[in-house]
Amino acid sequence: MKPGTFTQLFVQLVFAVKNRDALLHKNVQKRVFEYMSGIITQMNHKSIIVNGVSDHVHIFIGLNPAKTISDTVHDIKRSTSQFINNEKLCPFKFAWQEGYGGFTYSRSQIEDVYQYILRQEHHHKIQTFREEYMQFLKKFEIEYNEIFLFDFLDDV
Repeated sequence: MKPGTFTQLFVQLVFAVKNRDALLHKNVQKRVFEYMSGIITQMNHKSIIVNGVSDHVHIFIGLNPAKTISDTVHDIKRSTSQFINNEKLCPFKFAWQEGYGGFTYSRSQIEDVYQYILRQEHHHKIQTFREEYMQFLKKFEIEYNEIFLFDFLDDV
């Protein structure tokens, strides 16, 4: 970073697993989330929390302004897919879906976002991923086209 540059950028990233056959089961989540946190740290972001459930992940970071959000997501997805497949953490080929959600927060919201992400397992006993994601899009007033949304694996 250049001298005289001062930033405070907090971003929550959300993205989804590609196939129902290759989910992030409970027994591999801790390893995968720790691996993601390491990638984030190597990119000189601040990893605040990484958590999720079998079909999607939430990542909360202090963003390094020298890295774009899209490059950050690309690198996390690429590296974790390789890690999961090389370590054979899923019985099927693992991949992430195209796209992601990125939502910004102020410093005063850090604890609330942290607690929300920490409680993902409990949260998804009450609300589906589709409901959660649509709520984010509405809350942040993000315009979208339905055809570009995730293939929500909780849809029947």
